[in-house]
Amino acid sequence: MKKQLLLGTALLTFALGMHAQKAMKAPAGGKVISDELIGIFFEDISSSADGGLFAELLQNGSFEYSPTERDGWGPGTSWRLIRPGHSLGRMEPRMDNPIHPNNPTYMRLYTERAREYHDYTGWKGFGLQNEGFGGVPVKGGAKYDFSVFLRIPANPQGLTPTTMQPDPQTPNTQVRIALVQPQGWGKDPKLLADATFDVPVGSSDWKKYTAVLSPEEDCQDAVLQLLVLTPGVLDVDMVSLMPQETFKGHGLRTDLAQALADLHPKFMRFPGGCVVHGGGDGFWDTYRWKTTVGPREQRRGLKNTWGYHQSMGLGYYEYFQFCEDLGMQPVPILPCGVSCQGTNGGWGMWPTQAQDVVPMSEMDEWVQDALDLIEWANGDVNTRWGRVRAEAGHPAPFNLKYLGIGNEEKISPEFCERFKYMYDKIMAAHPEIVIVGTAGPGSHPDNPDYENGWKLAEELGMPIIDEHYYEPRDFFLTNRQYDQYPRDRKTKVYLGEYAAKDKKLIDALAEGLYLLHVERNGDVVCMTSYAPLFARRDATNWNPDLIYFDNERPYLTCSYYVQQLFGLSSGDYFYGDCVKFEGDAANVVQPTAGTLYGQSVVLNTKTRQLFVKICNAGGDTKRANINLSRFGIKKTAVKTVLTGQPMAENNYDEQPIAPQQENIKAQKKFTLEVPPYSFIMLQYSL
Repeated sequence: MKKQLLLGTALLTFALGMHAQKAMKAPAGGKVISDELIGIFFEDISSSADGGLFAELLQNGSFEYSPTERDGWGPGTSWRLIRPGHSLGRMEPRMDNPIHPNNPTYMRLYTERAREYHDYTGWKGFGLQNEGFGGVPVKGGAKYDFSVFLRIPANPQGLTPTTMQPDPQTPNTQVRIALVQPQGWGKDPKLLADATFDVPVGSSDWKKYTAVLSPEEDCQDAVLQLLVLTPGVLDVDMVSLMPQETFKGHGLRTDLAQALADLHPKFMRFPGGCVVHGGGDGFWDTYRWKTTVGPREQRRGLKNTWGYHQSMGLGYYEYFQFCEDLGMQPVPILPCGVSCQGTNGGWGMWPTQAQDVVPMSEMDEWVQDALDLIEWANGDVNTRWGRVRAEAGHPAPFNLKYLGIGNEEKISPEFCERFKYMYDKIMAAHPEIVIVGTAGPGSHPDNPDYENGWKLAEELGMPIIDEHYYEPRDFFLTNRQYDQYPRDRKTKVYLGEYAAKDKKLIDALAEGLYLLHVERNGDVVCMTSYAPLFARRDATNWNPDLIYFDNERPYLTCSYYVQQLFGLSSGDYFYGDCVKFEGDAANVVQPTAGTLYGQSVVLNTKTRQLFVKICNAGGDTKRANINLSRFGIKKTAVKTVLTGQPMAENNYDEQPIAPQQENIKAQKKFTLEVPPYSFIMLQYSL
């Protein structure tokens, strides 16, 4: 892991050193390409948000889990009733008079006895215990912000025994928060940190209580206990434990966010994916951005498409803030009144489908959501939604440029009608916004949705269309379809979801070889993003993924390093005649489709950097003759090599594949030996 992080830091330092120089004029022979080719796509799949990128350490802190989301789930999921010291009481989930209608469920604790029983002198209290996401990982000496909403109901319903009445000598309700390490049956837990609150009598309105907990030592499997120490009735909601150390102080888990930063992405697409248009339960379950930008206690949790709960602690405000922190363009995707055709097993009924649509008479609501999002992102503080953004802590606009409408829906007549309606309305109000459309599921020429999607894009003059495909490695080794795309199309391609269907080195090299072809066609393809991005070790819905993780660390795949090299080497000019492979017929510049090697030379005129990338996905060494005479390269360069056994993969037990970097003497004309199963990048300053 240390070697991987050092590599990213060294390359980043090299790149940042170039930013201080003035932009240069590109030498002759280059082709203008997109300088936003490599981005990331975040979807809350495989517990990527709660229990992942969002740094919250407690699970179901709002008690909103439901059997609608997963059989057997309910408000008490991830919580245990505890009563040390032979304390007595009961708990009851309730929904009357909640903190906010978007967050209706809370837990009522009836505490009958919360003292030691007879000669018991150990732990005491009645309450709840949360074990987080497979344990609460904490570090000794670190600080953690605890918060909870509490109230003492004025007239609690139900029978209340006399022993549950407050003690006249202690009229306040005392609540202890303890971060502990369990020690097994019959033993008091090991205390790591604690705090105590007094909830005054008459506190019948919800009030937020906070504390800072600093554990004395590291613990990967801690739990959080909320213990009522005095008899009475107490309502509890929005229990939270957040590390003070988050990425740039914005609530994201530091190591996972840094892994994304090290990819040097130019944009981020969010929040999905299939998450955008709901999980097939009806339009009530559709992701609506407006319920994700306010205070956490006012956000509306949602059933996740992939079978769990989204707390929306990671919402649109955090997405946009993260894009700003990494210098990425935000690419939010909004639903367009059309459900996923996979609703209730619709995928299995292909070519029939279960796509549902809202009536056209209701489409103005969906249009207004889009217009309001643009105002929220770009409006000044005097606008309605710009003021909402400012009140959340960001008075300056986010400068939204891109907006996606729909996600790989079947391109049915109903979809086309609703998409056109939204597109025309948005363009009339905001012609400056670049709309990203969809080519439907499975973007291949033999798919009628692909043909219909492109037909719609050309009819509307749509600037960008989003293609998706997941294929075996042979597809990426042999297909070079963008070479044949018409150059006069107004619509550019965003390859928004793609991956080889395995995570071995040979799969990563196949993706790298394919990306060289994409880069060569950077005048047609303007953006790409591998998918899915994250997967939690004990909650993986989809394989492969770019980054796996557990509570302790991320595990970076071979594909991650290929993406990182392309992210580091972005540029605005492509040169196709600087590298020639020995042994090719007539020493051709670009190998034909199906050839297991390829190359790309990219110039970044803004940073005055030149990148030579060569991929060899075959079993024989290749020799590449390189001529950089047209560039005024300096004396040294950085060489990065990714190589290994073709079937090797990085996993939870071992990480054999990582780039190796060295400084080399720069030459304008030379021959480079490219080992089997390797990817080489040469980085020059100009």
